[in-house]
Amino acid sequence: MEADREPLLKDDKSTVYDSIYPNQAIVINTSNNTSDDDILKDIGDKVVHETKLYKRRWYILVVFSLIAFAQGGIWNTWGPIAEASEEAFGWTDGDIALFANWGPIAYLIATFPLAWIIDVKGLRPACVISTFLVAAGAGVRCITDNPDYISWTVNIGQLLNGLAGPVAMGGPPVLSALWFPANERTTATAINLVFNNLGLGVSFIIGPYFVPDKPDKSNTTTFNTSTTDNQSIWYNISQINEARIHKERAEIMKLMYWECGLAVLVFLLVLVYFPNKPKLPPSISASAERVDFKSGVKQLFRNGKFWLIGLTYGVSLGVYGRWQSVLDVILKPHNISEEQAGWLGFYSLLAGCIVTLAIARFADVFSKHMRLFLLFLYVGAAGSLVWFTFLIQGTIPNSQIQLYASIIIFCMMIGSTSPLYFEMACEASYPVAEGVTNLVLTLLNNIVV
Repeated sequence: MEADREPLLKDDKSTVYDSIYPNQAIVINTSNNTSDDDILKDIGDKVVHETKLYKRRWYILVVFSLIAFAQGGIWNTWGPIAEASEEAFGWTDGDIALFANWGPIAYLIATFPLAWIIDVKGLRPACVISTFLVAAGAGVRCITDNPDYISWTVNIGQLLNGLAGPVAMGGPPVLSALWFPANERTTATAINLVFNNLGLGVSFIIGPYFVPDKPDKSNTTTFNTSTTDNQSIWYNISQINEARIHKERAEIMKLMYWECGLAVLVFLLVLVYFPNKPKLPPSISASAERVDFKSGVKQLFRNGKFWLIGLTYGVSLGVYGRWQSVLDVILKPHNISEEQAGWLGFYSLLAGCIVTLAIARFADVFSKHMRLFLLFLYVGAAGSLVWFTFLIQGTIPNSQIQLYASIIIFCMMIGSTSPLYFEMACEASYPVAEGVTNLVLTLLNNIVV
């Protein structure tokens, strides 16, 4: 964690760490009067004071954000088109829920291996592996639309996509620490998280766009056609229309091809240029060497402050994420169509993205008040969720405007807490590497899911 910022959960002490750059040692002083001049101590004939902010850091941020965008959007493919895909392939709501569940299941498998890769090998190998998994998962889903086999290909594809989740969700603070100075770190982390949410939001729009709502089966109409033999043949259009099913399958496969193309593009961007870290650190304290992976994991599991932060984050964001992924299914009994649910999910996530960036920027400027920001966000989220519950239960007169408003405010408030939690977790666990800290933090989220 940056030495020139006041810790959120602090103990007054100074500790000397080795540097990842030659002939340096770093003194991390958590007192209020620390400055960069206090940080560096000479341990050899030469001390390197030079730091540099690279303009390319914004390109690296965009590429990494696209990883989160693609992974999140592809993971959330099936919720927004649940009704059409259930008819096309004979699935149930349970099948749709399983597709979403592969994300947290795979997260449990991949968290510690990817944390080790980030800590020991660097961010680039982890990103190459993750983008390959996302592209491979999207490609597997394109193999067939045969109902006898597509359940297998979709489940495998969702599993592969989920294995990339730890880097997409837990990697942003690592990138921020490597490339950005202290006064931009929370904002950079928030931008990454915003792109992950945008991927989810866009999936609510793109899915129903490619796979529109099917006709209402409740409207049963019959008509009579006479043959040349004057025999009457009655057709009941309430029966499942085979031509419509074939059309739905074709539309779903078209969506699969587009998502696969996006995943392959992101994989190529990472493969072409995505360095492990800059040649020079963005700040002096950013060059401090973190403890090794094994020691870091041990320290993390003994750190009570981290677990207080992690459990609060995991319970609240985990429940929110699962609720969000099946929003279409939740609203189906209340006469909300797939298209309406899609736009509702999009507006909710878009509002959350805007507030997330604003809160993150305030947190960079007013770092002493993060807990106050969290309290404000949770009070707003709780109030809007109570409002939503009363509307659904009929306690207060239901209206579509109120339903939209309650969901949008809830998503906006609860979704904006993530970058604050990441920053607090990094400070509470320092000098454990950011990759280990935040991948374990987001693991708690996925355990709850």
